[in-house]
Amino acid sequence: MGVEAPMHLRMRGGRREAVHERREDEERHSVPMSDEHKAYQERILRAAHEGGFGGDSEVRTRVGRTWIQTDTLVEGADGRRIGWEVQLSTIDERGLRGVRARAGKAAKNGITPAWHTDRAAYAQRNDTHWTRSDRLPAHVIARNGDLRVVSGFRVLDFWHCDTSALYPCPNGIRRCGKAHATAKPRDVFFDDMVRQTAAGTIVPIQFRAGKSVHRYWVTSADRDRLEDLDSDDTRLPPEREATPATGASRNRPTCEPTPDPSTAQDPPAPAVPPAGRPLLTTLPLQPAAPAAETGLPDLEQHEDHSPQAIDTTTGLPTELITLQQAADAAHHKLQQLDDHHERDMQRQVWLQAAEVVQAAVTRYARTKRLNRYEVEARLRQLVRHTAS
Repeated sequence: MGVEAPMHLRMRGGRREAVHERREDEERHSVPMSDEHKAYQERILRAAHEGGFGGDSEVRTRVGRTWIQTDTLVEGADGRRIGWEVQLSTIDERGLRGVRARAGKAAKNGITPAWHTDRAAYAQRNDTHWTRSDRLPAHVIARNGDLRVVSGFRVLDFWHCDTSALYPCPNGIRRCGKAHATAKPRDVFFDDMVRQTAAGTIVPIQFRAGKSVHRYWVTSADRDRLEDLDSDDTRLPPEREATPATGASRNRPTCEPTPDPSTAQDPPAPAVPPAGRPLLTTLPLQPAAPAAETGLPDLEQHEDHSPQAIDTTTGLPTELITLQQAADAAHHKLQQLDDHHERDMQRQVWLQAAEVVQAAVTRYARTKRLNRYEVEARLRQLVRHTAS
């Protein structure tokens, strides 16, 4: 087969035997490579060379006293090495158990494993990062037409877990108020997959969904956003108040109560809050006639509420709009940085700006007796819609 396969001697039953070091070398003498397998190897090398990257097939990499055999090894940018393994033939459970071991050994020695198949059963496994194309004859694989990867590549959809979310909360509760990511299948051309994995713009990730961990290929931008989402020091401060009013529910109201016309003419006597504790209600009922002493004046005695300029377009204070724009600009700058040290410093700037706007929204909502969640959602929608 034109391949040097090391062998060693062993004693068995009183006689010496010459055996291969690896089972793949032994099987190479009896299991010929299929035409489809060769066509994939040729296409991988052609796509890599068109993208300006080098590579070779049937590459043996020395690792200590053993070897790593790679079907097609692509030399990518910045010393990146992508080891493509094409698995088209039927393999038994013994062979499937060895997939994770081979992939782990390659990754430990600086080779990013990329396993490709046309079998749906293999592509659904999570022992390594599989990609799958439809089962095609060798002449179709070898030509320059479009060859799609129909499984293994994902686009991450980032969303906020509130009442307007399209997805159920992955934590199994009604709405947790946090940010989540959902992996959505997306087709990609096989040639683009080869070139972009070599360039580092498509990378492998381990994506946790509930108690399961899936291995997908995603864009490097989605990978960075997922790392920011999962890391503890990049989470935004809690959107709800850490110390809500005594007896108040943490959940948003499910309906908006309206005063009964029959009782609107005889309003109940206003409740006077205890000393030092403002009376906070989410949707207060307004009495027909102003009372001499209510919770609002008591609130204003405990907090400094200077007059604020109101934006005529949005109806919100210009201070809130400016602070939200500054926080969004800091987060946008964070996404543009690649250096790890610069990202850490910019992340702190973003967190500080986010804390400032959160505190300002809380003060404004308390002053105007508004639902804090709705104020914040409206502020973000208006600012980000105007920016886009």
